[in-house]
Amino acid sequence: MLSKFIGSTIFFMKTPQPLHPGDKIGIIAPARKISMEELTPALEIIYKQGFEPVLGENIFKEEYQFAGSDKLRAFDFQNMLDNPEIKAVISARGGYGSVRIVDNIDFSFFEKAPKWLVGYSDFTVFLNHVTKNFKTQTLHATMPVNFADNTTESLTRLFDILKGEKTRYLFKAKNIFREGKVTAKLVGGNLSVLYSLLNSISFPETDGNILFLEDLDEYLYHIDRMIMALKRSGKLKNLAGLVVGAMTDMHDNTVPFGKTAEEIIYDAVSEYDYPVITGFNAGHITNNLPLIIGSNSILEVENGTGTLKFF
Repeated sequence: MLSKFIGSTIFFMKTPQPLHPGDKIGIIAPARKISMEELTPALEIIYKQGFEPVLGENIFKEEYQFAGSDKLRAFDFQNMLDNPEIKAVISARGGYGSVRIVDNIDFSFFEKAPKWLVGYSDFTVFLNHVTKNFKTQTLHATMPVNFADNTTESLTRLFDILKGEKTRYLFKAKNIFREGKVTAKLVGGNLSVLYSLLNSISFPETDGNILFLEDLDEYLYHIDRMIMALKRSGKLKNLAGLVVGAMTDMHDNTVPFGKTAEEIIYDAVSEYDYPVITGFNAGHITNNLPLIIGSNSILEVENGTGTLKFF
């Protein structure tokens, strides 16, 4: 059964200044290690866009799976935040590790002079920590490790937003949707990471907001466990809307779970009335479209088609 939910909640959020030709973009590795070979294609793309990439001092350090120790990864991030010549900071890749350093970062300078923080997956930690605690928009978007494989649209929209353009998406639902229109703030990111942030100061405010979710390489019963944890914590009851992105490379057991990831998520929110849509192109896919976390947004779902507009 389709229902309508119409709301209008406008929040004041700081928008980082747009980038101009010649501006410097800092690249850090707050989680998994990365090599110069993996970064080279992205550096060329950034140069072609008219910007100067600046690598973190310790970006190629290694400590087992991490890009150096927690201290070194936090040091690089702090330097980029505090350097006034750096106009945006992009996470080189995801993996795991951001949650280990987020509490060691001093955002005092950033709070006075916000700059775009860009990434997805494990970087969900910083996207929502900053949006919630410093009322500043961040950018859920592809990362340098993926640039060589990303679609033209994914990269073009990323750099358009960094240059100050707002964006609007029109897309088809992946079978599951509930109609409605709402104006609210967008929050969220990787479901597994959000699950790990529950009851911390980094978990986003979900009441009255549009929640975006995506994930990669999870068993279906893990998706169910995580979405039930969010539901039982009251994080899904009072949403303004729900947008589900790519649920990539999901796994099942020998005895099937019986539902897709999208069906699991929808079942958890089926008793509520807000608009829901699946199939948005963001997450662990080549056409990873950027989302402005913390932006006032209009979500409209009608006849299986979604419109998402930032303003």
